[in-house]
Amino acid sequence: MASLVGKKAPHFSAKAVQKDRVIENFSLENYLGHYVIFFFYPLDFTFVCPTELHAFQSKLHEFEKRNARVVACSIDSHFSHFAWLSTPKKQGGILGVEYPIVSDIQKSIAKDYGVLCQDEGIAYRGVFLIDKQGIVRHQTINDLPIGRSIEEELRSLEALIFFERNGEVCPADWREGEKGMKPSFDGVKDFFSNE
Repeated sequence: MASLVGKKAPHFSAKAVQKDRVIENFSLENYLGHYVIFFFYPLDFTFVCPTELHAFQSKLHEFEKRNARVVACSIDSHFSHFAWLSTPKKQGGILGVEYPIVSDIQKSIAKDYGVLCQDEGIAYRGVFLIDKQGIVRHQTINDLPIGRSIEEELRSLEALIFFERNGEVCPADWREGEKGMKPSFDGVKDFFSNE
């Protein structure tokens, strides 16, 4: 699988469900001018997946205040998404999730983003940070049993915003509010000399 980092996010137009409505021709192009956190999960009505969708929902305000939109995608039908969105959390559902969930019933979106698990016919746990111009700036892909860290996705978004605003790069384990460093040998020396 080739990395999409630095490339235009693959285009798609598909059905999506958001809250109690179906969006017929949903496309990420509608979010140009915003950052996008586009994530794939294996299947509706499963085990790790609802924990992730609720975790993204719990941080939705944090993403939105940074001008980012969260969008989920799986190979389920929009009917399945709608049913899962109508199922209470205590019953394994995702009632209360507010961001769009794309239906990739043909599996073409997962394939284009390089996250289709061919043996299972479902998507790995891929997440893509797409900038305001539609370019993929960060991606991670977890195997099916490994839930992802929503905090890390938020941190990556903050790092991208910091770089765009300041022109400085973010060292290992950088957090919002911390210093960056100049992308030069002198910048590295200054960074380590201030430890």
